Amino acid sequence: MQINIPTDNLKKRCHTLLENGKRIKSLPKWSIYLIIAIIVLIIAAIVILHNRPKRTAPIYPTVEAQPVIVDNVELYGEYAGKIKAKQYVEVRARVEGYLEKMHFQEGKYINKNDILFTIDPKLYKARVEKAKAQLNKNKALAQKAERDLERIRPLYEQNAASRLDLDNAIAAYESAKAEVIMSEADLTQAEIALSYTVVRSPISGFISESGADIGTLVGPGGKSLLANIVNSDTVQVNFSMTGLDYLKSKERNVNLGETIEERNWNPYITITLADHSEYPIKGIVDFADPQVNPNTGTFSVRAEMPNPDHILLPGQLTKVKLLLDVRENAIIVPKKALVIEKGGAFVFVVRKDNIVEKRFVEIGPEIKNNVIVERGLGSNEMIIVEGFHKLSHGMQVEIVKPASNEE
Repeated sequence: MQINIPTDNLKKRCHTLLENGKRIKSLPKWSIYLIIAIIVLIIAAIVILHNRPKRTAPIYPTVEAQPVIVDNVELYGEYAGKIKAKQYVEVRARVEGYLEKMHFQEGKYINKNDILFTIDPKLYKARVEKAKAQLNKNKALAQKAERDLERIRPLYEQNAASRLDLDNAIAAYESAKAEVIMSEADLTQAEIALSYTVVRSPISGFISESGADIGTLVGPGGKSLLANIVNSDTVQVNFSMTGLDYLKSKERNVNLGETIEERNWNPYITITLADHSEYPIKGIVDFADPQVNPNTGTFSVRAEMPNPDHILLPGQLTKVKLLLDVRENAIIVPKKALVIEKGGAFVFVVRKDNIVEKRFVEIGPEIKNNVIVERGLGSNEMIIVEGFHKLSHGMQVEIVKPASNEE
């Protein structure tokens, strides 16, 4: 506050007092001294008020602040995985013989039941013919035994044949029927062995190169592996997780390998291709090993993934990204707003009156440049992201908005 009194007015008053000196002289001396002292005090007060410095407004620290982020957050785990064909079949020779023909192009796609190889069938055709002849012979013997029994049974009833003759006839007939059954089984075996001379594809898929050349002896006494067939229309991705991952998934009520219809998400995976791009189709986890490997401390997890264009190759190594949890309405703060010390982590919260509060928080997983806050912050609070290093609890600040928000 500044008071200005005109100096001309002050001179006029002093002149008036001097002109009235006679009146003052008539007063007692102590009154004159008192008047002079009052005048001096008034002049000194005026001078002090006139020269007092102007009062300035207080300066508060300038900080950048922003509201906390509330969003649904997907939490992932990353693992090393290996791609495996859902169907992988070894084509082997089931009968012994010389390889006569190969009916496919190596590396091409083949359909189920396509003919792949022909093994020399002459021996097995002869065995079929022999089994048929033996069957016909035994059928004829069985028919004769049946007619003999039909002749002896009436004779026995008329006491014209003995009991021994009847028993022999019955035994001969039953034995003949058994021989027929055995011959039928032998014929079936021979026909099956003959059918094995034509090697067919058990599944559809891509076939490898031939494992045996034409003219090679294959089968039980020779080389049995003829080719491999891989069906990779759907592949399996195998990877391992730690026991700690298992416990954490249980805490979040996530059972790997199980689909829960009540939940709007289920564990799925994405994988990285050789060029570090992400495969566009997601896979669903369909199996988790119920026990931990004591040697590695991990358990096996498997996911199925469609492979319609056959981009994924069996045996390929890949990086697996598994969705472990979805935190709904999670409170998120930038990592740069956190201060971590021995006592824990804290942030500076700005109240509505611009007073800062040092708030200790419990932090959770990190997502890029942000951190989930488990406890300690509300969804509608403002936190300081820049300039908090010069602050202390209870200070008043001046807030400016951040230039840009990092994700």
